[in-house]
Amino acid sequence: MVLDKRASKERPLEEHMSTAVFTVSGMSCGHCEKSVSEEISALPGVTGVSADAKAGTVTVDFEQPLADEAVRSAVDEAGYQLVGRV
Repeated sequence: MVLDKRASKERPLEEHMSTAVFTVSGMSCGHCEKSVSEEISALPGVTGVSADAKAGTVTVDFEQPLADEAVRSAVDEAGYQLVGRV
């Protein structure tokens, strides 16, 4: 029963969460992934970031509107180039 109650409490949060996947060029290693993830994580409303240098993608979880230009600026700050959303 406790699990059911916890799950129902979490549902409203999950309903407000969104995920976007971006293509980023120039990442080639774990350091690249970390740099990009740290910059994007600092954006308001971002709740999670997962960068994959091998695939050239970054998955961003967020709970409020996320402008592509804000992500682009964060990726630029890390030294890489945002190609666009997947």
